[in-house]
Amino acid sequence: MSRAVTIQTNFTTGEVDPLLKSRIDINQYYNALDQARNVLIQPQGGIERRPGLQFIFEVPSAANPQNGMKLVPFEFSTTQSYMLLFVHNRIYIFKDKELVTNINSSGNDYLTTTIGSTTLATLDHTQSADTLILVQEDMAPKQLVRGASHSSWTITDITFDHIPNHAFTISTTTINQTITPSAVDGNITLTAGGSFFTSSHVDQYVETNDGLGRARITRFVSNTSVEAIVEIPFFNTSAIASGSTFLESGYEASWSSTKGFPRTTTFHEGRLYFGGVKSRPNTIFGSRVARFFDFNPGEALDDDAIDVTISTDSTNAITGMFSGRDLQIFTKGGEFFLPQSTLDPITPTNVVINGATRRGSKEGIKPVGAESGTLFIQRAGKSLREFLFSDVELSYISNNISLLSSHLLKSPSDMALRKATSTTDGDLLLIVNDTDGSLASYSILRGQNVIAPSLSTTDGIFVNVGVDVDQIYFVVKRTINSATKYYVECFNDDNTTDSAKLLSGGSKPSTTTVTGLSHLEGKTVKVIADDSMQNDKVVSSGQITLDAVPTTYVEIGINYTPTVKTLPVELKLPSGNIMAQKKRIVEATANLYLSQNLTLNGNDLLFTAGDFFTGKKRKKPMLGYDRDGQMTFSQSEPLFFTLLGIEFKVSVGQWTLGQ
Repeated sequence: MSRAVTIQTNFTTGEVDPLLKSRIDINQYYNALDQARNVLIQPQGGIERRPGLQFIFEVPSAANPQNGMKLVPFEFSTTQSYMLLFVHNRIYIFKDKELVTNINSSGNDYLTTTIGSTTLATLDHTQSADTLILVQEDMAPKQLVRGASHSSWTITDITFDHIPNHAFTISTTTINQTITPSAVDGNITLTAGGSFFTSSHVDQYVETNDGLGRARITRFVSNTSVEAIVEIPFFNTSAIASGSTFLESGYEASWSSTKGFPRTTTFHEGRLYFGGVKSRPNTIFGSRVARFFDFNPGEALDDDAIDVTISTDSTNAITGMFSGRDLQIFTKGGEFFLPQSTLDPITPTNVVINGATRRGSKEGIKPVGAESGTLFIQRAGKSLREFLFSDVELSYISNNISLLSSHLLKSPSDMALRKATSTTDGDLLLIVNDTDGSLASYSILRGQNVIAPSLSTTDGIFVNVGVDVDQIYFVVKRTINSATKYYVECFNDDNTTDSAKLLSGGSKPSTTTVTGLSHLEGKTVKVIADDSMQNDKVVSSGQITLDAVPTTYVEIGINYTPTVKTLPVELKLPSGNIMAQKKRIVEATANLYLSQNLTLNGNDLLFTAGDFFTGKKRKKPMLGYDRDGQMTFSQSEPLFFTLLGIEFKVSVGQWTLGQ
């Protein structure tokens, strides 16, 4: 028998896939966990109880929330930002975790729209200044504009100056009249020797039989006259003989109620881009520079609109776009980009789409930009990938950053990123799983190679997630008094319970009776008052009775249990590794920071009434030999804890085959 002392200094690998429990050959094993549940891993390496969920708003049943919802951020300025909740034909608007009321002086607490629930799952958006662009393949593109106040909003269909045309079905008609161009190039007038033109000829083409002249009709003037823009210069301005020109028709608007509408959108380098129109699923459309609703190709000048199609051996329907180093294009079959340099911006004459990787992305989950790359969910929904430019390959690569934790992705349905809020923070990626309503969280600090996943659950299921600058919103489905409810809730670092009410300052109760808890009717709730626990209560008639009147604050909410379980202990002894040997953790020392409560293998390691402990807590003995030698840290009460590292002594007994 031998003994050894080891230490786990950090948890930056996070929870790993059960398939990796034998991978003692990789360095990540020694910073990993068997379980990291209802916790977040700090970029510095420690692990803490996840924030509780503050109750904000109950979505009325009249809004049909069961049919689908969408959380969309709206950043009006550096000091004013909002979270928009789209439900069937309604938008609820939240600012600083409060519902904005009396929208447009209507008396309603929502903005009425024509955006039905069937479109919400694949609704995409982009924003510039006070205007949010909304697209979906079965919906005419819309613009949402904030007015002069928090409650002033308008939403309308976009009126385009020009929609690009496409030859869906081409036909030609000989023009049995003379045609006289007013000039050989530019914007011209075409005059027929007799009646020929009709208003339906707008956006069709007049071309000479010998190819020495081609012009797109832009305006109908009369049966003998139209205005046009030249694409191929005419030979001269003389009358062209009857029968020597033809009308090329069959051109239609690239998007319409019959052809479908754009699936995705983004702003990039002074243009508004659309992509994924149902009838042209692998085509990118870029507006004229600084004229976002004008997609007129014009004369293909540098600031004219762009129309370019992905050319591959398969139809790559566009599912998303992201404005980064380049315009990045995500499709069902692969990832592409529009290369550019600072000296050569994208123009109609130099635009090209380069292929990068062939992974494919999942429709309905918008790619998000992290530190150095763009994160997206692969098409099958089983991996999280990072699309980033490689200086070695001089192209983009697509790394699987969820390889060690793929079990945490269970048919993802929504994703959002909270960017680092300080130099000591990392990015926090949040992914809602459709299979079980759990929440996968990835703490990311790429400069330190930290990608640390964990999994959170609640008394209900997570439905949607959205980030308003640094505030993280959720739609949570809960069962309250046998009825299904949909709540808007937010992460709150001051909370340790879910669907919580936090009362302090002027809202602090002056008696033992607390009302306003109807959203928790029938639930057994935890009560934390002045950093100490009171007895559990059951909400009845929307209220509870406290054990004592709080001095500074009281929090009331549903408990959730954090769990931190170590991987099977592995040491490298002179005699070899100990994977196949009996082992026992004789003593464990937890390095804690500002912690109030923690248990180790079901035994209290720390429990204080109000005080925050920083330092080391030792627990011994821990009885029993087994094959794994694992430790489980948890909490018996909803108080704060931060675990920085673990030191433990291991007793190793000799193991014989068959024992």
